[in-house]
Amino acid sequence: MTEVAAGQRQRAPLTKARVLEGAVRLADTAGIESLSMRKLGESLGVEGMALYRHVRNKEAILDGVVDAVIAEVSAPSPTADWRRAMRELALAARAVMLNHPWAPALIVSRPEVGMSAIGHFDRVLAILESGGFAIDLAHHALHVLGSRVFGFNQELFNDTADARTDPDTAAAIANELAATYPSVGRLALAASHEGGLGGCDDDFEFAFGLDLILDGLERARRDAVAP
Repeated sequence: MTEVAAGQRQRAPLTKARVLEGAVRLADTAGIESLSMRKLGESLGVEGMALYRHVRNKEAILDGVVDAVIAEVSAPSPTADWRRAMRELALAARAVMLNHPWAPALIVSRPEVGMSAIGHFDRVLAILESGGFAIDLAHHALHVLGSRVFGFNQELFNDTADARTDPDTAAAIANELAATYPSVGRLALAASHEGGLGGCDDDFEFAFGLDLILDGLERARRDAVAP
């Protein structure tokens, strides 16, 4: 038996689920722009044409990839506290997006909504309705929470270079900024580590904004039911 024949015998049978798993893996390692039928076939050890037995075309793969990624978001623990459940679900969704940094842009670009997305929407709405939200307010909350999870980034500036700058140099940069831009300079010094300009903590900023949103939604819920 040749090595090729042995490899074909040992290889797991190709299925739609395996194709989509391979597509997610390829996007994680090489970026979503690298995804093509040929490259995906190569990564799975088959000819690109073999994929068409399981997926209609590349667009179907992209839709399936979105569905697969959203399906990774774990359900929150059972609780009667809607804020706790919603916070846990939002943080779980963010963790998935961080594992697949290409996913948020792809999700919003797809014209069709998959079953995993519908399931996620249903889960969010169920949490809110169980917390006393009327369906119209729950709808608004669904939008603002979705924007937070799938649209969050470091809004102010890209500070990756600052994190690599030594404290003395960073402090000098901050003081130089303060001479022309006093408020920005004060911010740079206030956000410093040992006197130097320090990088922002994206996890903290995400949770801070999320808690503000949840607090605001709770006030809106109380106002809606107030006599």
